[in-house]
Amino acid sequence: MKDNFTSDPFKGRLKLLAPTRRGFLMAASAAAGGLLLSGLPLSSARAAGAPVKGGRMKIAMGHGATGDTLDPALLFNGFQWTASHAMRNALTQIGPSGKLEPCLATGWDSTDAKSWVFTLRQGVEFHNGKTLDQDDVIASINHHLGPDSKSGAKVTLGEISGMKKDGSDKIVITLNAPNADFPNFLASGNAVICPAKSEGGIDWESNIGTGGYLLKRYEPGVTAEFTRNPNYWRDDRAFAEEVELLTILDTAARTNALLSGIVDVIDKVDVKTASLLKRNSDVVVEATQGPLHNLFSMLSDIAPFNDNNVRLALKYAVDRQEILDKVLGGYGMIGNDQPIGPSYQYFDPTIEQRSYDPDKARFHLRQAGLDTLEVALSASDAAYSGAVDAAVIFSERAAPAGININVVREPSDGYWSNVWMAKPFYTNYWGGYTTESEMFQAGYMPDAAWNDSHFQNERFVGLLQEAKAALDPARRKELFSELQRIVSDEGGQIIPVFPQDVLARNHRVGHGELGADRGMDGRHIIERWWVEG
Repeated sequence: MKDNFTSDPFKGRLKLLAPTRRGFLMAASAAAGGLLLSGLPLSSARAAGAPVKGGRMKIAMGHGATGDTLDPALLFNGFQWTASHAMRNALTQIGPSGKLEPCLATGWDSTDAKSWVFTLRQGVEFHNGKTLDQDDVIASINHHLGPDSKSGAKVTLGEISGMKKDGSDKIVITLNAPNADFPNFLASGNAVICPAKSEGGIDWESNIGTGGYLLKRYEPGVTAEFTRNPNYWRDDRAFAEEVELLTILDTAARTNALLSGIVDVIDKVDVKTASLLKRNSDVVVEATQGPLHNLFSMLSDIAPFNDNNVRLALKYAVDRQEILDKVLGGYGMIGNDQPIGPSYQYFDPTIEQRSYDPDKARFHLRQAGLDTLEVALSASDAAYSGAVDAAVIFSERAAPAGININVVREPSDGYWSNVWMAKPFYTNYWGGYTTESEMFQAGYMPDAAWNDSHFQNERFVGLLQEAKAALDPARRKELFSELQRIVSDEGGQIIPVFPQDVLARNHRVGHGELGADRGMDGRHIIERWWVEG
């Protein structure tokens, strides 16, 4: 999943009603059975104007679990990434346009893509008044690199062979091999900067950062409350005075929370109800097309999925168009079993599109020495809205090919700890990354913490290293094309669709250009959005 992307959303600020925690849960529970089409007054919707300071915003996300943490090394779902970006900054950041921008680093340079010099922004303070320095950056990066680290960023930051100070404001980071995309790696929610401890390591437990918001309260899988940082180093962000981020995994309950005015923004809108939401003139439904993709993940080192012919049979047994039409309501585009879509620079549109073909599915079953196949598919809408429906469609369409898919409906709570990478065949999602190398590195390298299909391919590893080192755009295009083909033909991920990221907001909540590199404005919704009135 992950933003990886996982998994994707962040805290909001605005308060139309002031319910207690108990009152909110009662309202959400009562609403779970169906959509409330009344609630907000039906005045004409207004477009948001210029940013406004102040107010309280509440955001509900279909992400989060009771086992979550705010340890930068262990962030993998949208709730965690959103919270991380609210409290903390990274050296670089992805702007709304999708371009890499300065953040705690004002600039960076390299002559060989192997040795990188980053210049630190001066005068930046942590929430406790400590001034940001080079030691904080070095310790924060090292936090992901210990021998026992379980960090999702270890496979990318693990390319670092050395770091050293240069003068009073520069850090030289040397890599094991050239990587033209390395500065992009430092924009992730995992790569945020925390204060260094005098005895070594970083103090992430205090939730102290340099970001626009201070954490007031955090209850994993339930809520995170923030107040604005009065000493934030930038004045073009962090507009709301208070923000609360809520986990509401149930889609109907999340939608009703918006319609009843309990929250101001929701993500993962059920596209089947989007038209109903649009009937309320105080609600704005918005969609962006980025690298987000929905998957059926197979653990390719476990039988029967360790046979590529079985994997290909399942890939031909998926009716992608039906999933796009019925599950996404047309909000998206068809996928081709590899994670690089049109939002990427080196997407290859010449790769033959795989389509529903029961005869080809049967052919590959016979190649695997099988007449029929029976597998269990774990599914939950915790993965994405409509995941169970997609699994049922998959099951129905696979039957003519002699494939019996038993859909196991898993509980939403605990899905990411009990099912993700634990069950051999399951519904999944990835938020994607800004560059091809990041996506492949995080999700498909053998030693990646988030290699959630256990993909192993020596040629893939070698080609990816070559693609990262290549500086010639034509050569990079050729290499990334071959990588896409390998994953499509041999990978353990069935990627039927690239959904649009669909969110809904009260019209009094405003924002500028929406980032599409991840859900909820690139996971920066908390500091980029504001409340009017």
